[in-house]
Amino acid sequence: MGWAATHLEFLLSRPVYATATTGTLLRARLGLPIRLLHSGPQGGDQQIGAYIARGAINGLFFFWDPLTTHAHGDDVRALLRLATLRDIYVACGPTTATAIASQLSSRETSPVPA
Repeated sequence: MGWAATHLEFLLSRPVYATATTGTLLRARLGLPIRLLHSGPQGGDQQIGAYIARGAINGLFFFWDPLTTHAHGDDVRALLRLATLRDIYVACGPTTATAIASQLSSRETSPVPA
């Protein structure tokens, strides 16, 4: 939640898809217009993967605790595998997310070569 609050302007400048639990929190606490999907264990991770496969999502910000086991670990691994196969931006922590957000923001404001 902290990263999203700090980078609210970045998140407001693009469509944000999120699984139900995360998206509901972001919507309630920060007022972000979230495109809510199912919760992760109920197919939300797979829904995000489908959007990635269709080219509708070009970046994945998936903060997780590597010291905790996840009931839907196989879905998470499949999602990360697909993101890697499609060669999209992937951030699993705040430092990488900040670098990606900075890169995407600077690309959007840079002049387009003629």
